[in-house]
Amino acid sequence: MSHTRSHTMFRNTPHAFFSGSITALITPMNQDGSLDFASFENLVDWQIREGTSALCAVGTTGECPTLSHHEHHAVVESAVKTASGRVPIIAGAGSNSTAESITLAQHAERVGASAVLVVTPYYNKPTQEGLYRHFMAVADAISIPIILYNIPSRSIIDISVSTMARLAKHGNIIGVKDSTTDLMRPLQVRAAIEKPFNQLSGEDGTSVAFLATGGDGCISVTSNIAPALCAAVQTAWKEGRVQEAMALQDKLLPLHETLFCESNPGPVKYAASLLGLAGETCRLPLAPIREESRQKVREALKSVGLLS
Repeated sequence: MSHTRSHTMFRNTPHAFFSGSITALITPMNQDGSLDFASFENLVDWQIREGTSALCAVGTTGECPTLSHHEHHAVVESAVKTASGRVPIIAGAGSNSTAESITLAQHAERVGASAVLVVTPYYNKPTQEGLYRHFMAVADAISIPIILYNIPSRSIIDISVSTMARLAKHGNIIGVKDSTTDLMRPLQVRAAIEKPFNQLSGEDGTSVAFLATGGDGCISVTSNIAPALCAAVQTAWKEGRVQEAMALQDKLLPLHETLFCESNPGPVKYAASLLGLAGETCRLPLAPIREESRQKVREALKSVGLLS
């Protein structure tokens, strides 16, 4: 399937489409730090077979800050080509430079991504007005949907509910990846925004609680290594099997917690290496995880039944 056809299938995706378990993909690397596209393509294919509903490429988990523009573009293109229209690809297009974010977003649209994920600008500490103008500038530059990415723990700045409501008036701004861990937030956003607004949890540990407050799904780190289980949680909830969803979430909890014992994606890449999915290499300034953390990851994988 061509990039163009894939793009057309998911362009201007309706509100309900981005739901369920969406994987925030790691970017596999060889030991020398070069990108391992063979492992990446195998990972994308496996994710789709395991029931993942959409894939997010080159976000924070994909180590976007340490990729060159050429590499960033290549990963998005690889994701689109490998998915071949089977699931939508959400491309990371975040930067603390608005011009750079626009360039990344335009490339994502050009090669057939279904939407872009745009994080709050880090380090600069823009005001709410600065945030508003940043996201509006990106939205005006493309025609595919934008999902805002609100993660104050990494970017320091929080998109306020009132700013989000202003942004939601733009036709291209269709939702948010919420990594605040504030379970009041999705309720407040629903109350403040008149149109259907796609709310996706960015925190694996609160994904079921987020659904209970009106969320649509989760952009997940854990689903890199446990895609079927993460998809099963979302499906059980959607079909009204609440107790089953909660039981599955309880089963996954040790993994959700352990994969953040050090900075993401160090632990999940190590987990992926144990499962033969990809190497554990991250780029500096992320260091290999400590032996204590490695033991925690191994024990968590065993407790979930992913490692004998």
